[in-house]
Amino acid sequence: MTATNLIIWRHGNTDWNRESRVQGSSDVPLNDRGVAQARAAASALAALRPDVIVSSDLKRAWDTASALADLTGLAVSTDDRLRERYFGRWQGQLMTDIQRDHPAEHAAWVAGDPDPGCDIEPRDQLAARASAGFADAAAMAAGGTVVVVSHGGTAKHGVAALLGWGDELLSSIAGLDNCAWARLQQHPRGWQLKSYNTRP
Repeated sequence: MTATNLIIWRHGNTDWNRESRVQGSSDVPLNDRGVAQARAAASALAALRPDVIVSSDLKRAWDTASALADLTGLAVSTDDRLRERYFGRWQGQLMTDIQRDHPAEHAAWVAGDPDPGCDIEPRDQLAARASAGFADAAAMAAGGTVVVVSHGGTAKHGVAALLGWGDELLSSIAGLDNCAWARLQQHPRGWQLKSYNTRP
């Protein structure tokens, strides 16, 4: 059986990324730097000859996916399970303001609390929906190559869930950089991580 290649690609840069403003599920577009990042990464990913492209329905992910679609001629499917973690009362706020206004919750989040409060989506819910979305996308081209365009936190926790990693391993990996990707392969015995935070 031929292994399925799953590429999990984070969207390009936005003004909120640049400002260290929490995006979560807010629909923020790419900035000029993000558009350029998407085009450069798309050239590298097109060389992998993907069979399917699936994207979060948020504009920053969709526009990143569209850069690859333009080169490959593939259509882009959307899945709202690939959205970024919902950050509740933090969305739209600068991280420095969050540290000042929500010190206990911020400290809990930094320490890895899976449910730090402030109406933030619990980590286990994020991991479950993200990994299910990734697995369903991979099933769309079994034995082929699937590119999924998602978000930093969603990618990290979804990848960890697919690999069966427990909480003790989560702190050992960071979220993906803007327009970087992870590559996984699905084998009969499960998923394997082949590369992480790859950029062109």
